[in-house]
Amino acid sequence: MTTARESGPAVVNPTSLGSIRVEPMTCAIGAQLGNVNLGVASRDAGLVTEIRALLLKHRVLFFRDQDITRAEHVAFARHFGELEDHPVAGSDPDHPGLVRIYKTPDAPIDRYENAWHTDATWREKPPFGCVLRCVECPPVGGDTMWANMVEAYSRLPDHVKTMIADLRARHSIEASFGAAMPIEKRLALKAQYPDAEHPVVRTHPETGEKILFVNAFTTHFTNYHTPERVRFGQDANPGAALLLSYLVSQAFVPEYQVRWRWQPNSMAMWDNRSTQHYAVMDYPPCHRKMERAGIIGDRPY
Repeated sequence: MTTARESGPAVVNPTSLGSIRVEPMTCAIGAQLGNVNLGVASRDAGLVTEIRALLLKHRVLFFRDQDITRAEHVAFARHFGELEDHPVAGSDPDHPGLVRIYKTPDAPIDRYENAWHTDATWREKPPFGCVLRCVECPPVGGDTMWANMVEAYSRLPDHVKTMIADLRARHSIEASFGAAMPIEKRLALKAQYPDAEHPVVRTHPETGEKILFVNAFTTHFTNYHTPERVRFGQDANPGAALLLSYLVSQAFVPEYQVRWRWQPNSMAMWDNRSTQHYAVMDYPPCHRKMERAGIIGDRPY
């Protein structure tokens, strides 16, 4: 039987697409692009079309030396769709939708970014993707990793694929960002963003690929308790919880991953529909400033 690896890219040698230099980072996910300036791309629809094709192929794209303005950052991202604000993290006051992810030496240790997750699956329409730029970072540490969730689904045993084909699950901002809030504030957040329900296996709207779509925001399955899965009521909770834990853990497999070391003016753009990511919190208290444009997506199916 042909595996996903056998059908995937066999080499990782740099290539050229038009004027863009493409250097795959791993066999599974990620490419660094050279000879491209995203400030210029923000004004060039043809260049954006090339980048979009590369995004669909490699799932996350990396760029160095992008000394661009916030307005150019926002303009580039808007070629892919309208931007969204984050209800907990703040946006740049002059550029709505450009979320500031700023760490300072006296800030509490973050407990949200250092978990494998797909951004904002607690929304009914999670983001299409994101464009993240490093403004300031520690000299060592603070890398970000991404995982290919198309590959993760493809490599599941066939009996697991059959078991999860029709499953759906809830994703919660209340149980993540809201958990440490006072109860009144937490319930208000949940009222504004009720737990979203998504298929456990979603279909990529552009490529048709199947994607394993559970992550750190996923709390439980909503339709697991059926006669086909549960012999006795006692089976339901341990069975569902163990299966969800197993599925969430698939993002942890190194063969599905790529790791990016940040530098000032480095950027990353990822397809949020087919990836998860993890911000590594391995650095001492310091200033780390990142700015992210999140692009509104569609309803998973």
